[in-house]
Amino acid sequence: MGISRRFFGFGLAAFGLGACSNVTAGNSQTGVVKPGLPADLRPVANAGYDAWVDGFRDRALSKGISEATLRAGFRNTGYLPGVIKRDRNQTEFKRSLEDYLSIAVSDERVSKGRAAFARHQSTLRALEAKYGVDASIIAAIWGLESFYGGRRGDVPVISATSTLAYDGRRGAFFEKQLIAALKILQNGDTTAANLTGSWAGAMGHTQFIPTSYQAFAVDFTGDGRRDIWSEDPTDALASTAAYLARNGWTRGQSWGREVVGDATGGTILQPQPGGPRFAVTGNFRAIKRYNNSDAYAIGVGHLADRIAGGPPLRGKFPPDANGLTKDDRVALQNRLTVKGFDTGGADGVLGPKSQAAISAYQSSIGQAATGIPSQELLRSLK
Repeated sequence: MGISRRFFGFGLAAFGLGACSNVTAGNSQTGVVKPGLPADLRPVANAGYDAWVDGFRDRALSKGISEATLRAGFRNTGYLPGVIKRDRNQTEFKRSLEDYLSIAVSDERVSKGRAAFARHQSTLRALEAKYGVDASIIAAIWGLESFYGGRRGDVPVISATSTLAYDGRRGAFFEKQLIAALKILQNGDTTAANLTGSWAGAMGHTQFIPTSYQAFAVDFTGDGRRDIWSEDPTDALASTAAYLARNGWTRGQSWGREVVGDATGGTILQPQPGGPRFAVTGNFRAIKRYNNSDAYAIGVGHLADRIAGGPPLRGKFPPDANGLTKDDRVALQNRLTVKGFDTGGADGVLGPKSQAAISAYQSSIGQAATGIPSQELLRSLK
């Protein structure tokens, strides 16, 4: 698969750096960190990492990075073990489309999206006029990527990308991201303290990786900086519109639509057997350049439709492998909660917290703690 704007999935991030010759890096045990970061996303001593940073210096200089930028970028940074842990723990597991949409187009995300659209309507409409990208699509990407700016990430990007570059599993890719991040600092778009993101280096309101920022970010406010990190989302939203416009978006065309009954012509997708079907356009493929996933593109399109006042999907999903419909799963979560087993909410998505609650309940009634739901288990909770 070719690398699009990012290929990591929901969220990336950043970590630390240590002392290296002629670069005033923070001690990797005492670097400044954002309050509230997990302990494993705080710098720790790592001699191998420090040696890697020392060797990286000449490569950075050869790419046009100045000594001053290196000093500023690597000050107070260090090796972050939690980045490697998260990178290693990524799995090939994929949610069903039903579960994915339950999260991506939840009632909360829709309501917050409508409120965010109302607050920033003039900006979104201006971007639609300039770039031709539907305003609700821009808002939907914002909603999926950072929950409308609420989850932009606090991990230092220089630290994250350098930790991953040192690790070597995707070393060349992350060294390229590190160089790009340093060039962002050198250009003056933001400061080292503000250059934060998710654990693998995706940044700002719409989670650009550094190389995509270099290629597509725009200064829509006209203040001389392409600022995707600040509370004002204008430059981030504009950058997303510019990205889509330059990656095949056709003005005036929808992303697609749900189809019910017979349908001919066009590209028809049914990502989950027995579930809803969708007729998609070239703009669906443009969204996939942002994240190469059918589920993601359907999530963006459907969330955009809901933000614009559209209805929920009409098609139903079949029961899951355990014979439960979404309504069954919601009922299971609600009944477990009433009995004191916390599922973390009742959205019909049986993630780790719900599975732990099922296991705890099973143990409480003398059953094997499998964490596997069933109709029998649901009936036992009445």
